[in-house]
Amino acid sequence: MSLVAGRGPLSGDPAGWFSPPIPPDVVYLEPHPRRVQAFRDRRLMIDTERALLVHRRGRPLSYVFPAEDVGDLPTEPEPEAPGFVHVPWEAVDTWLEEGRELVHYPPNPYHRIDCRPTKRRLRVSAAGTPLVDTDDTLILFETSLEPRLYVDPKHARTDLLRRSETSSYCNYKGFATYWSAVLDDLVVDDVAWSYEDPPPESLPIKGFLSFDAARADVVAELPLT
Repeated sequence: MSLVAGRGPLSGDPAGWFSPPIPPDVVYLEPHPRRVQAFRDRRLMIDTERALLVHRRGRPLSYVFPAEDVGDLPTEPEPEAPGFVHVPWEAVDTWLEEGRELVHYPPNPYHRIDCRPTKRRLRVSAAGTPLVDTDDTLILFETSLEPRLYVDPKHARTDLLRRSETSSYCNYKGFATYWSAVLDDLVVDDVAWSYEDPPPESLPIKGFLSFDAARADVVAELPLT
């Protein structure tokens, strides 16, 4: 997703610029020599190492496959790669890449997670109640996204946090658990999140908390962007 989403170079709000400018309809395709499998009703429909990745402005990152590698699934031809076809993500029940189950979109080989211990200060309060005030933080740099501070729960008022039923998924950080702040009779929903079982590249943030600036008062000492 990195080239086409967030502030990637092919997104609607790139962090940088091309010189000279590139055409707005430019498409980047590349071989993706990883084993991609797709299952529908427990039946193997795709099993190939010949997929291509398609980076197209304004569209999510997608696979295309040689037409002969696709089973009885709906397809759409890729104009920039004759003989290759798109398969709708929802056309199958399960996508795997090298045995790892995927959700929503393929992982991008250019997407990077970099977690660093830091002394950048983080202050968080909700409805005037302090939840965090520490400079013992971890900064997460993620391709095409703004950096974020995470904090060990020992530095947070976890006695005021209650796990909510909300969940989300990231191919690079795993399933997120959300936390609401319970302040007497006031509940601030989903004020924070954490990743309890992240993949290896994101292990440093396992169990750490990050806070939503749209739901709490967050003052984070972050790099200027």
